[in-house]
Amino acid sequence: SYYTMSYAVTLAVAFSANLFSLYVFYECLTLITLPLVIHKKDTMSIRAGRKYLTFSISSAALAFIALVFIIHYGTTTDFVLGGVLDAEKISGMEELLKFVFLLAFVGFGTKAAVFPMYAWLPAASVAPTPVTALLHAVAVVKAGAFACIRLTYYAFGTEILSGTWGQYTVMALAMITLVFGSAMALKQRHFKRRLAYSTVSNLSYILFATAIMTSAGLVAAFLHLIVHSVVKIMAFFCAGSVLHYAHREYVSELEGLGKRMPLTFACFTAAACALTGIPPFNGFVSKWYIGLAAVGEGSTASYLGFIAILISALLTAIYMFQVVVKAWFPAEGTELPTPESAHEAGPFMIVPMLILAALCLLMGLFPDVLLNAIREAVIL
Repeated sequence: SYYTMSYAVTLAVAFSANLFSLYVFYECLTLITLPLVIHKKDTMSIRAGRKYLTFSISSAALAFIALVFIIHYGTTTDFVLGGVLDAEKISGMEELLKFVFLLAFVGFGTKAAVFPMYAWLPAASVAPTPVTALLHAVAVVKAGAFACIRLTYYAFGTEILSGTWGQYTVMALAMITLVFGSAMALKQRHFKRRLAYSTVSNLSYILFATAIMTSAGLVAAFLHLIVHSVVKIMAFFCAGSVLHYAHREYVSELEGLGKRMPLTFACFTAAACALTGIPPFNGFVSKWYIGLAAVGEGSTASYLGFIAILISALLTAIYMFQVVVKAWFPAEGTELPTPESAHEAGPFMIVPMLILAALCLLMGLFPDVLLNAIREAVIL
């Protein structure tokens, strides 16, 4: 029931026509997903739930400041590409405006795990894997990234913020999170926590593209938002399959598992290629457009962001393909898991993973279909 309600509230966030309704449904999402985080009701789950609630409610206060600011100084609360702030009302208040934007970006960005408000997301990986996939790939984190896009392009407007310390600060936070999340993922030995930190990093690709504050950045942000959803939910489905059918939680325990679960790890290999940005998978396309947007913006900060993307991609290749290599090419002398202890998942788990793997490839081979839809949606 809560899973279905989470889907409903996520749709409400997506279809919100103004900042007020987006804020209300954004907070409803916190309350609806909390029971999913604490589903197991053990010590770790309860602790993760408290952390999730603490971060989410605290960030709500920051986002609320922006809502009040827009209501008072905007011509409307409805989303309008280019922003809704009244030029006469905000005259002489530019510095306050930038500060409020920064607070709101961090507030909404907490659900997108922006540094330093990221700690709730890895902790929430104690939830059941379908819940983790919902939190880390589709609903909660993407609601945060989507809200940041709406805030930047449709509420405050890029014309006022572009080239200011407000833009460069949120860009710096995204760059730090990019590299930090990948470095922490490389450090993790727990399979799901590694994927959780990978999510922390990849969400900041979207936030960085948003912070570029150009039309190309807006398209790239929406593209990676969709691409990452498909790739990461497949990766978590693979992790869930391993947990359920092989009862293994740590990367070191995955030696030779590809021999027993070939379809599962074929899908995970596709996810690794996509997340790293290897053509012809969809991850390459979205990262390519983020890179183009960064170079096209032309500032020193955007060039630094491009370097951060390259560093993150390298780290992603290491921590994702470490799993792939262990699964397919076990070390010499490694005893393979017995068929009784590990076997391929059933069709109800395999078929969705295969569909998602095919989507990763099709989105990479025919990106114009999605790109044209995004360009039409944002009315560029």
